[in-house]
Amino acid sequence: MAAIRWTEQAVDDLEAIVNYISTGSDHYARLLVTDVFAAIERAALFPNAGRIVPEANNPEFREILLGSYRIIYRIKYEAIVIYSIYHSARLLDPRLLQ
Repeated sequence: MAAIRWTEQAVDDLEAIVNYISTGSDHYARLLVTDVFAAIERAALFPNAGRIVPEANNPEFREILLGSYRIIYRIKYEAIVIYSIYHSARLLDPRLLQ
């Protein structure tokens, strides 16, 4: 299994999403966190299983689609680095992929 590293941006993203969802339902916010961590664990087992981020066109940058969210990560050495988690209706800021 690849090591998992989180950028500060990804931590902030998940926290903001959970805070937003929890205003309506703590239960669904907890479910989302569980699903996100499970998806990231699977990515650590199979890093190349995520699709290549279309905006990057670089096989190092992958994403997991989870409901309405995109989990962007990079395969780096023996680790995956979580770059961002955000709603798929938003445009991807290319500066995230540097």
